[in-house]
Amino acid sequence: METPDNATPIGIAAKDWATASAEPQYRAAVIDLLGALAYGELAAFERLAEDAKLAPTLADKAELAKMASAEFHHFEQLRDRLTAVDAEPTAAMEPFAKALDDFHRQTAPSDWLEGLVKAYVGDSIASDFYREVAARLDSDTRGLVLSVLDDTGHGNFAVEKVRAAIDADPRVGGRLALWARRLMGEALSQAQRVVAERDALSTMLVGGVADGFDLAEVGRMFSRITEAHTKRMAALGLAA
Repeated sequence: METPDNATPIGIAAKDWATASAEPQYRAAVIDLLGALAYGELAAFERLAEDAKLAPTLADKAELAKMASAEFHHFEQLRDRLTAVDAEPTAAMEPFAKALDDFHRQTAPSDWLEGLVKAYVGDSIASDFYREVAARLDSDTRGLVLSVLDDTGHGNFAVEKVRAAIDADPRVGGRLALWARRLMGEALSQAQRVVAERDALSTMLVGGVADGFDLAEVGRMFSRITEAHTKRMAALGLAA
């Protein structure tokens, strides 16, 4: 999903924040993006802390607590960056709170395994989306976004636990596959809804301040995200 190392940045991607932010619409889009990411990281911290309560062993509980701590650190980085660019963090996050809260309410896991699949599938879809957007950001913002999208270790942990559960009881696989497909649909709908409701973000995706994107490319972007989801399902031992 990331821009190839040998690719030469063009347009805004070749500029730093000080230069790129002179365009008001671009600045507004980045503040929206950072606000959405910040609230997503805060919600991930809360969710992982809750999931730890469902963990079957003390070791599993400790592992999730460590991941929750990493998510909160990512939130702090984004909050501090918003402050540094003269944006009020809470105000930047608020427009995205309802959509994300609705998503988490509609996809509340019923058990430990569903929680693992949700974190692995749902978080990965969001990360893929933000990595696609990051390729069109100024160099300073791109570096921050990619750093907070670093895997906290949840991916490998989820794959190990889910595959072990399926090996122990193959019937678990069918239930979790249905759950993951539902998560995919909900996550994509939520991402599209958030973008559609924010003019600056939608402009970033379909052209305007984020050169290089057009409607056809948006379609290809979501196709790439779907393809990556299929590969993750295979890694979990689930049918997409």
